[in-house]
Amino acid sequence: MPKQWEEKKVSLGGSIIASVLTLAIGLFIGLNWTKFSTNFLPYLGIKTSAANDWSSLDEVYNTLVENYDGEVDRSTIIEGAKKGLVAALGDTYTEYMTADEAKEYEAALHGESGTGIGVEMGLRDGYIRVLRTLPDNPARKAGIQAGDIIYKVDGEEVWSESTDVVSNKIRGEAGTKVEVTVVRDGEEKTFTLTREAINNVSAYVDYVGSTAIITVTRFDNDTGSIVQNIAKKEFKDKGVKKVILDLRSNGGGYVSAAKDLLSLWIDGDVVLEQRGNGITDNKTYANRSQAILADIPTVVLVNGGTASASEIVAGALKDYDKATILGEKTFGKGVVQTLLDLSHGSLLKVTTARWYTPKGNSINGEGITPDVEVELTYDDSNHGRDPQMDAAKKL
Repeated sequence: MPKQWEEKKVSLGGSIIASVLTLAIGLFIGLNWTKFSTNFLPYLGIKTSAANDWSSLDEVYNTLVENYDGEVDRSTIIEGAKKGLVAALGDTYTEYMTADEAKEYEAALHGESGTGIGVEMGLRDGYIRVLRTLPDNPARKAGIQAGDIIYKVDGEEVWSESTDVVSNKIRGEAGTKVEVTVVRDGEEKTFTLTREAINNVSAYVDYVGSTAIITVTRFDNDTGSIVQNIAKKEFKDKGVKKVILDLRSNGGGYVSAAKDLLSLWIDGDVVLEQRGNGITDNKTYANRSQAILADIPTVVLVNGGTASASEIVAGALKDYDKATILGEKTFGKGVVQTLLDLSHGSLLKVTTARWYTPKGNSINGEGITPDVEVELTYDDSNHGRDPQMDAAKKL
């Protein structure tokens, strides 16, 4: 019967030598870990980050503490340093957010506007401008108009701040007041408004005869499925023969929602390609067997506020000749941001790739030029005129 266990003889001298060698190798790697990890680990496919010398920052901080005539809040200094570190990249779309800012951003991304005055804002011509006011909300009732430059909030100048900063200053508890000063035609106008709960749906459909007008204000997680459900349940019964897709002043949102919306026109084909940060062939495909609007004449309305995921939709429909693009050149944001969670609830929104239309066109910094160019001025918007919609109905 064979033995299941065999006693093995081990040389004590050999064991000691092996232990000493193992200890020596471990000590060498430990003392030279930075150089070792930087030069060797990449061959194993493991990404590494080099050690950084922050002594110059320590010098600035210590000198500041020693000489500043006032109190230095260390946590505030650190948060500011994080923002400065990210801002130094010079990329408008890469941003560090504190825990509170991250909560506000996530809420806005999901349409949870909370309480405020009911305006949509964006950076235009170097200023934060009102892109549109929402119906039945304080801003429109008070007389704030599209095109107004937001100059001050509660007496503090904010015209040079980011949209996130301005939004955070305007938002607040329902029933509280906020003073907003705008610049219109070179003149300052100040409004005192009472914040209210904001109703801000991401998509809705209206009907004019046999034309369905789909308005998408942003791409939330469920925006595509909302429009899909409406189209499947209502369009046949209402005898829809034409669609107008309104993406004006839609700043974007989730790419997945854009893909779901495009699947109403495009059946299983490529709708987007991403390249960058090591990505060489990352393609997004439309869903299959959902293209119930593939043969329905479609007009897409766009303007200078049409950006990001909205441009993905307009670009794909244009490339596949599924729609006529009408309006004004789009914003030109063809980069992909990834949201990365950091410690203590903070968030890093970082540009990780650039996206291209199905035909390989990049619109970053260029925008999408409409097939039919029709201008809509701020004066038109403020007086209830819509020449773009009028032109779309006639096509």
